[in-house]
Amino acid sequence: MLEHGGRLRAAAKTFGIEEGAWLDLSTGIAPWPWAVPSIPAQAWARLPEADDGLEVVACQYYGAEQALPVAGSQAAIQMLPRLRRGGKVGVLGPTYAEHAEAWRRGGHVVRELAEGEVDDYLDGLDVLVVVNPNNPTGRLLDRDRLLAWEARLAARGGWLVVDEAFMDLTPCHSLAAEAGRPGLIVLRSFGKFFGLAGVRLGFVLAAPRLLAALDEQLGPWAVSGPTRILGMDCLRDRAGHRRQIERCQSASQRLAALLAEYGLAPTGGCGLFQWVRLAEAESWYLALAERGILVRLFRHTQSLRFGLPAEEAHFQRLAQALAAIAGNN
Repeated sequence: MLEHGGRLRAAAKTFGIEEGAWLDLSTGIAPWPWAVPSIPAQAWARLPEADDGLEVVACQYYGAEQALPVAGSQAAIQMLPRLRRGGKVGVLGPTYAEHAEAWRRGGHVVRELAEGEVDDYLDGLDVLVVVNPNNPTGRLLDRDRLLAWEARLAARGGWLVVDEAFMDLTPCHSLAAEAGRPGLIVLRSFGKFFGLAGVRLGFVLAAPRLLAALDEQLGPWAVSGPTRILGMDCLRDRAGHRRQIERCQSASQRLAALLAEYGLAPTGGCGLFQWVRLAEAESWYLALAERGILVRLFRHTQSLRFGLPAEEAHFQRLAQALAAIAGNN
């Protein structure tokens, strides 16, 4: 399995620091989780009902015509390659590694492309995968550019897969409303924005025919009854959405300024994380870990991703660690 952020138990063993003593900034998950609503006992005792209203609420939240709930967008990432015969797939990188891995495992030929290479290679691709905003760089591509790529792919029966896992903070850039197009598939994550990654919920937005094919592959009861109830409760909370956007954006801006103060000016980022590319990325990662602060290290790009500190004490702890490390360099 590929490596991901949030592996706190492994870090605790490696560095000899108890789990409870860590400040975990290794993920791009909002550190303020929604309150879990009261779940009726029958939701635990009965099989999930597919007509409970979750799809309707999701369409209202995302501004889409059709939505298929899945057990986290990762489930869709792994299943989509099975819906096509082996072909040529471009992945706009560097990005979330599970995309390329899933298409390779599905028997497809995968090529990682830089942004400037897409137009040159697009007419030879069957599928193009884009994460927008990108993880971990934070790159945000223009809607019109993405739709132009989609039109070129769809004309030959191809797909544009847009992973919008970090889009909730900037919904004006989403392609959700265009997801009825025959060659466009939009993936949305639930856990990152709502701070409930353990729930394992996501949505696929696409044309009805494709959603039906994907639903058949996933099988019945892909999302549990309690998860469906919780998802509806969170997606309806418009006041909570505004509050979450405001505090994430504020914390992200403060984090960027703090990193820059100690010579780690972000190379990119979004409302849920900041990304720093530097030659000494691994030494900074180790120095922070030795102080009980876990960030995400990307060795192949010599970079670090910092998630959001949740409170003042966390910002102060990070600032003290950065000052100490910078002073030793």
